[in-house]
Amino acid sequence: MATIKEIKEQLANIQRLDDPLLTELEQDSRSGVIQAIAKRKKEIQKRLDEDERLEGMLAYEKECYARGMELIAGVDEVGRGPLAGPVVAAAVILPKACKIPGLNDSKKIPKSKHKEIYEAVLQNAVAIGIGIKDNQVIDQVNIYEATKLAMMEAIGQLEPQPQHLLIDAMKLDLPISQISIIKGDANSLSIAAASIVAKVTRDQMMEEFDKEYPGYDFAQNAGYGTAKHLAGLDKLGVTPIHRRSFEPVKSMCED
Repeated sequence: MATIKEIKEQLANIQRLDDPLLTELEQDSRSGVIQAIAKRKKEIQKRLDEDERLEGMLAYEKECYARGMELIAGVDEVGRGPLAGPVVAAAVILPKACKIPGLNDSKKIPKSKHKEIYEAVLQNAVAIGIGIKDNQVIDQVNIYEATKLAMMEAIGQLEPQPQHLLIDAMKLDLPISQISIIKGDANSLSIAAASIVAKVTRDQMMEEFDKEYPGYDFAQNAGYGTAKHLAGLDKLGVTPIHRRSFEPVKSMCED
């Protein structure tokens, strides 16, 4: 009779719930074997569920593949709402039918996993572009227009150029076919990839700004108007990276 250790090694090689070996091993009544089988079945089911989720997030991409387009760029931005720092956009072309485990809307990914999935996108992507518009541009043209400029900058960096754009809730004045998708970062893997690239890029920038302008907690709040950020504004005043068209910064500058 095989030892429990040997059976665990066999289980590690099983990839399907209908594998005949799994049925055979289930005849073993030892508690250690029963627990090992239950654990492996749970792992397999989790992987199958994740694959199904990722497949569902490829629906828009598959429509494009069916029309003969394979260079599809997902486009998303991060940083519309903060009181300080830039708006950052990313454009990402993934290989056809690429599935990166854990990839999702960046807001749904645990912060501890951001860097790992960001690195996986960098390793898999056909092309990545990043567009950054600072607080001065935001104050000059407004946040909506600055977001569009950042997105167009990101798309312009892509090589090869995309045949089609999937954009999170935005239409761009570009001569490239495009679909604007509400909550696109939760419904398209390409947009989700852009979401995590933009998020990690901006977070890294805000961590550097935290060193340059300590006292506002930028490394933790990424420029959003948290209690610590507002307390920093009251105590230290407005920094060169604050958006002067956003309240309460606007009123502070007028005072």
